[in-house]
Amino acid sequence: MRALRKFVAVIALAFGVFALGASANKDKYVTNYILQSPSLAQAQAACQTYGFTIVSTIHAPDTYLVQLSSAVPSNVLQQWVKGDSNVTHLQVSNIITDDDQLNISTYIPTLPSTQYATGTLSQLYGTTAWVGYAQQPAIFQTNGNSIIKPNASGQGIIAIIDTGVDPTNSLLAPVLVPGYDFTRNVPGGSELGDVDQSTARILFQSTARILFGYQAVPLNSSTVAILDSGTASALQSQNIPNDFGHGTMVAGLVHLVAPTAQIMPLKAFNADGTAQESDVIEAIYYAADHGATVINMSFGFPQISEEMMKAINYATAKGIVCVAAAGNEGQDSLTYPAAFGNVIGVASVGQQDQPSSFTNYGADLVKVAAPGEGLVTTYPGNHYAVVWGTSFSAALVSGAVDILGQTVNKNISSQLSEADFARALEHADTCVTDGSLGGGCLDLKTATQFIKSMNMQAPAQ
Repeated sequence: MRALRKFVAVIALAFGVFALGASANKDKYVTNYILQSPSLAQAQAACQTYGFTIVSTIHAPDTYLVQLSSAVPSNVLQQWVKGDSNVTHLQVSNIITDDDQLNISTYIPTLPSTQYATGTLSQLYGTTAWVGYAQQPAIFQTNGNSIIKPNASGQGIIAIIDTGVDPTNSLLAPVLVPGYDFTRNVPGGSELGDVDQSTARILFQSTARILFGYQAVPLNSSTVAILDSGTASALQSQNIPNDFGHGTMVAGLVHLVAPTAQIMPLKAFNADGTAQESDVIEAIYYAADHGATVINMSFGFPQISEEMMKAINYATAKGIVCVAAAGNEGQDSLTYPAAFGNVIGVASVGQQDQPSSFTNYGADLVKVAAPGEGLVTTYPGNHYAVVWGTSFSAALVSGAVDILGQTVNKNISSQLSEADFARALEHADTCVTDGSLGGGCLDLKTATQFIKSMNMQAPAQ
């Protein structure tokens, strides 16, 4: 079964020999399952009955990753556990595979020249940033320019479940909070361990400012890098992993909209775009239990996952807003978690607010659309990249949610639910008239005005 397509849809700098993160299942002769049981003691009893081996705790006290010989067909196992009081639910932990590619001819959007932003923009982003990033069209297209203010744009913790984030990136490092690497089961959340030393040296070798007369260098049929000529030349012979840098690129767009929000990197995906479903689910629980206020999920299942739905329900019950990409197949079809009722599903539009040719759509999938074509964002090694895809539309909306929560009194903000934020975001510019893009195109100014007007009473002291 093909599971969880990672919405990479990227035109970006990517490179290098990479090392896959450690997986709980290194043996092709065993199958990973997610076991839900009322307690650890009952989970252990189920393991004894059916021959499972407990690999790890996904979320205490009732959700575990277990293994069993692949000689036992999963449908037979489901019949065995039916009616067993020690087994609340059992499902295969699918291998998440990224095999989506956009067939888009390479083009470079109109970008400002080599200027680095200083003054007000330096206050806004904490350090100097390329003006092509700080003042890109998406900011004006969403009316973000009238909302995003220095030292006052973002107050929460946005968890990004992805390939990790480059902790040395000068724009992102000041706002990173401790995360976790579920592919290796260690604290952190860096994606730099997915490239070898030789690629890392190339990535970080430049000591001069890039973009002095910037070069947009095609590295393959779906990749464009913005970098200095020396780095571009050194990378020409490198193999390009599918997803290396994806998390850093998503983080850069979250930071673009909510520059004073904190970012929690949760590495559940490897650089080749694969992940264990159990790692993704564990990351959702981790975010919910470690102070996240928003969870960005730039990936999706073609089918409902009961255990993922349970994790998201757990997060939303804590007041966390979950945002997910709608996907890049250009279809009117449901994709999860974006299609869950308590998740804000995000589609992509171009610079003229027209639906992107690749975006998924549909009233039951999409709550709002946001720019997703030709966005400039951060890339490991203090480089920049140009990206396409609903992954990056979702990142803009995750930042927008954080800003909306900041515009009202904290006592009132604590009462807001995902539905309240969704209603605010759905006060948007009309992109299409058939509802296939939800409320329309993200308009931060209109959404902010709506959420400020909500008639909510602060709780009694």
